[in-house]
Amino acid sequence: MTKEAIFSKLKEILINDFDIEEDLITLEASISEDLDLDSIDSVELIVKVRPYLKDKIEPEEFKSVKTVQDVVDLLEPLSI
Repeated sequence: MTKEAIFSKLKEILINDFDIEEDLITLEASISEDLDLDSIDSVELIVKVRPYLKDKIEPEEFKSVKTVQDVVDLLEPLSI
């Protein structure tokens, strides 16, 4: 998947599964501050994106992500 496709899928998941308003979801958005996701939400997000990945991603890998862009960058090499 391209970075654009990953971002689009992330937006879809964040809107549908986490009830986040679409206009809040930008590449620069802070996962914890702007989107108000905590560590449990992050683990749930990992579960939601797993079907789109060729390799597993471990929850501890998510500890370094701060923004939506960080998530996209982390997922790109693992995506189908």
